[in-house]
Amino acid sequence: MSQIIGIVILIIVLALLVSNVRIVPQAHANVIERLGRYKATWDAGLHLKVPFIERVVKNISLKEQVFDFPPQPVITKDNVTMQIDSVVFCKVFDPQLYTYGVENPLAGLQNLSATTLRSIIGEMELDATLTSREQINAKMQAVLDEATDAWGIKVTRVEIKNIQPPREIEEVMTKQMRAERERRQTVLEAQAHQEAVVSRAEGDKKAKILAAEAEKEAQIALAEGRAKSIELVYEAEAAGVKMLNESKVSEGVLKLKGLEALKDVADGRATKIFMPSDISSTIANLGLAGEALGIGDYTPVDKAPNPNVDTTADPCIHPDTGKGGIEASMTTRSINHEVTTKSASEAAKTDIRSPRLK
Repeated sequence: MSQIIGIVILIIVLALLVSNVRIVPQAHANVIERLGRYKATWDAGLHLKVPFIERVVKNISLKEQVFDFPPQPVITKDNVTMQIDSVVFCKVFDPQLYTYGVENPLAGLQNLSATTLRSIIGEMELDATLTSREQINAKMQAVLDEATDAWGIKVTRVEIKNIQPPREIEEVMTKQMRAERERRQTVLEAQAHQEAVVSRAEGDKKAKILAAEAEKEAQIALAEGRAKSIELVYEAEAAGVKMLNESKVSEGVLKLKGLEALKDVADGRATKIFMPSDISSTIANLGLAGEALGIGDYTPVDKAPNPNVDTTADPCIHPDTGKGGIEASMTTRSINHEVTTKSASEAAKTDIRSPRLK
């Protein structure tokens, strides 16, 4: 009988031990009371409580929690009523304060959030409310965090979820936004047109500059080409003169070439012919050569003064001119008269009209 009683007692003790063993999971905490008073806070791990004396008052999650509160009616500084709902992010940092600080922490946090939101929005106008969400969030987070420290709650963040103004305000805002978009569109179109005009003007300016530079380069190249051609011509003439000097051409050949040039001059295009001063001796010495070239029959040049020549019209003769100067002038005028007469007779033979030589 005693053995049976011992076995029963052992079973009861084991049952009590097993029932009073507690395993606290990670990110949780258990608040323990002994005989109705706060005893300890158990963190994550294995714990054993005293039977019939200690009890677990509350199992608290230490994770960050999110509370989405319903929309709250608030009034702005310019007397506009709107609906605003907020989201509060918080976590328990002291399980003892959370257990004994407030009866219902969630309800207390909701009411505190609503009153704080009304206080902040009441100091702002409608436009500032719609455009200052970050400022509202920061103010609410600071106020709520300070107020909930006594509850063992840490408010980490507050977000304004939605702001719903009255319908008539929405219509006015819609019209205002439409007008603002149209104004911006007009401004952008004007700026685009201005930029296009400026770009076109810049393009025309650059085109004119390039054309002017091209024209300048063309003129420079043309001038350089002309200068080079003139230089080459003079170099060729200099080379010809040098070769002529080196070949030692006789004086008769030079005079013959002069007569050939005289023939080209008397081709009928010139109205005046300037005769060299030694034309009489040249014709006298090369009479046959002149006849071969088609200038005319050889006729000895009479060096006697021509009685038909008027010496008074000679600008080279004046009262102070000596006898030798007068004879030279009369000889030159006589030769010019004879050459003119022969050229006229030759033109009559070939029936070619030519202007009269003076």
